[in-house]
Amino acid sequence: MQENTISQSEVSQIVEPATDAYVSRDELDYSRPLVMGILNVTPDSFSDGGKFSPPESALAQALKMIADGADIIDIGGESTRPGAEAVSTDEELTRVIPVIKLIRAESKITISIDTTKAIVAEQALACGADIVNDISAGLFDEKMIPLVAKSQAGYIVMHMLKTPQTMQKKPQYTDVVEEVSQFLYERRELCLAEGIKRELLMLDPGIGFGKTTEHNIELLTNLAALTELGSPVLVGASRKAFIGTLSTKAPRAENRLGGSLAAALFAVEHGASVVRVHDVFETAQALEIMVGLHTATPFGKEATY
Repeated sequence: MQENTISQSEVSQIVEPATDAYVSRDELDYSRPLVMGILNVTPDSFSDGGKFSPPESALAQALKMIADGADIIDIGGESTRPGAEAVSTDEELTRVIPVIKLIRAESKITISIDTTKAIVAEQALACGADIVNDISAGLFDEKMIPLVAKSQAGYIVMHMLKTPQTMQKKPQYTDVVEEVSQFLYERRELCLAEGIKRELLMLDPGIGFGKTTEHNIELLTNLAALTELGSPVLVGASRKAFIGTLSTKAPRAENRLGGSLAAALFAVEHGASVVRVHDVFETAQALEIMVGLHTATPFGKEATY
């Protein structure tokens, strides 16, 4: 199949920022758990590949997630599932930039760009994105962290073993919690040294990124080791394969809603500040009820039966 590419002149036209597109990149309010909605504009993501590739479909999905309670929309134009093939910079730009511009024209929602490429991050930020979600923690592109610092954008530092193409080939650790914690600490300190504001940083243990089911369980049950680092922790366990391993009723990704909710609630109860999910409405509702029960404070109007 011939790869879709665009010329440099077309890229320039695509990435021209929309009028009044800039949104202040202030610190997020972590007084309650935040929900990041996943918006993959890829043909090959493990759970929803191809569903939201047309920009208009992506916009409709983003607006639905916002109405359902999303605090952040995370837009990705390159699949990071195990074994996924890399795409060109031009192709990634073609997928994500029109979507960012459409969403920003309709909403002031916080937008995250899921990319490892500095040029994609730069142009996404120019069009209204607020956060860079980098699964490589700056290791794939040495220009990424300086760019984020210069842009005064948010940055999500994630741990991944190897690359998406190789990460699930017999991942091994001596102590997965210690090694992931140390990695995130060191990358966070580098970000601070480069000038990224502490309040704009998040740490992500990278559930499913070069980890076995046992590794994922170890990380989730020891989130305190990450929260003790002093930065907000993001957990993305939604529809991941370990849920299918733990549950006999979830062999397919689309059957893992219950397991995803359980993982999200568990993560928040153990210190996560943000959960990255496919099912925004159900997750936001579950978190609202959990917080309400813990605080004994009702939300909204009394239900009628």
